[in-house]
Parts: sequence; structure tokens; C-alpha cells
Amino acid sequence: MRYSSILIASAAVAAALASPASAHRAWLLPSTTTLAGTGEFVTVDAAISNDLFYPDHFPMNPEQVTVWTPDGSVGKLENPATGRYRSTFDVKIDKPGTWKIGTQRAAIMGSFKVNGEDWRLGGRGRPMGAPGAGGPGGPGGAPARSVATVADIPANATDVKLVEAISGNYIYVTADAPTKTVFTPTGKGLEIDPITHPDELVSNEEGQFRFLIDGKPAAGVKVTVVPGSKKYREAEEAQELTTGADGVLHIKWPVAGMYWINASASDNKPSEKRATERRMTYTATVEVVAP
Repeated sequence: MRYSSILIASAAVAAALASPASAHRAWLLPSTTTLAGTGEFVTVDAAISNDLFYPDHFPMNPEQVTVWTPDGSVGKLENPATGRYRSTFDVKIDKPGTWKIGTQRAAIMGSFKVNGEDWRLGGRGRPMGAPGAGGPGGPGGAPARSVATVADIPANATDVKLVEAISGNYIYVTADAPTKTVFTPTGKGLEIDPITHPDELVSNEEGQFRFLIDGKPAAGVKVTVVPGSKKYREAEEAQELTTGADGVLHIKWPVAGMYWINASASDNKPSEKRATERRMTYTATVEVVAP
């Protein structure tokens, strides 16, 4: 069965913006996060699944992944392959310092009506002008019609409900000594300014990450921290945490291993004037080593 890049992209966006309690979650899993030198490769699995980090639902599209080198320039992704449940790719770590690998998106999504018929902005609806009645009640359960951009919304549209969605999903790989250039804030959306470097996490030491919104410390950000290998546990053992007034999150690591971190926040400061809400997520997979 073949999947178009649009379908994979839509699934990835939906997973990235879903609440932490949702079943399907997007993740990147590196073969390692620390290397003693340069010239080696890191292999990454990328998927959307129920259990972390077990691929059982949908692959992530490698074409949507960007590699940032330690100096902030864009690197190269090699040997991409997409299977039924996961994608894989390699990154040659040929510069010392910390690399950032992942996806980041900003989009306006939402719904509206035209003459009482349901329409969508973005998503997987039928394009404008497609035959058949729109909406879930159409022939064969046809999806609502859709347009690609805000500019395509018809002038006679009513019940316009638009949301700006900003998401990022990353891993960090360090060769030799860790560096922080890839964490330089852009001043847009939800980001981290790590106090504890993500590639220096130890199970008997508290990790501290400062979360920022538009470059400023973000208080009250809800963060879910989940250890991997849920398939082999009865309970998920997730930690539900909140950043302090200074934007700092304090995390304790019960055991060594890979952890999935998902932070979410929303406000009424979208960049699109017709949108009423901005939803932001930051996701990362980090490795915690034994002392």
C-alpha cells in the first residue's frame, strides 16, 4: 500500500498537535545521542504510534526532516527509506558539537461554511471544485471540501474558525563536547533554552529546561514526560509537569533510557489576523544515561 507525502504530512501534524493523552504520538529515535568523535553516522527511526518507541501505526515522512549542524547551517539527511510503520534515515556527524535533527511547521488550519456546507482550511478534504456533496453526510461519507490557504477562503464564508498551529519535534546528537548554537531562540513560538544540556542527562541528576514563548520565559507550560518501552510496562508512567514562573521545568528521571518530552501551550496571539488562537507544541526525544 502506498502513502502520499501529503497524507503522511497530515498525520504528522495531527499527531504533533494532539494532546499528550492522545493515542498517536510522533517521535524520532536516534541510535545514539553522543559520539566520541566525528565521522560516524547516526541512524534515526521516525514514526507515529501508540506506544513509545514501538512503530505500530504510521511512518513519518523523511522529506519533512531537517538537519541542523552545530554552527546552525543545514546539514544532509542520507539513505531515507519509508516502510509501512516507520521511516529510517542516516545523518553523518562530521562536525564536533551538538546537532539538531527534526521537523518544524507553522500552519493556519480551521473550518468555515459556504451556504451552509462545511469547508476546511488545510487537511485532507476534497479540494475546492471537487464533485459531490461536501461534509460527512455526502455520498460515501465524503469529507468536507477544502482550500489550501487563507486567501482561498471565499468572501461569502461564514462561521470562520481559524487556528495557527506551530510545532517542533527534535532530537539532539553531540560529537565531542556539547554546544548550544542550535538552541539559539528564534523568538517565535514555543522553544527551549536548556539549563541542562539534553545530551548530558543522567538518571540520578535532575534535568532543567527553560521554556520560552516568543523568546521570553514561559510560565505554566504543561509538559508530559514519558519513558520509552511502554509496550513492556503495565502503566505508561508519564510525568505531568508544569514550568515555574521563570519558565524552568525540573525533571527527575526514574531510570536510564530514552524519554519522550511533549510541551504544549496556547494563546490569542496568532500571526494571521483572521485566526483567533495560536497552539504551540515542542516535542523532543532525549537519552538519559546511567550514572
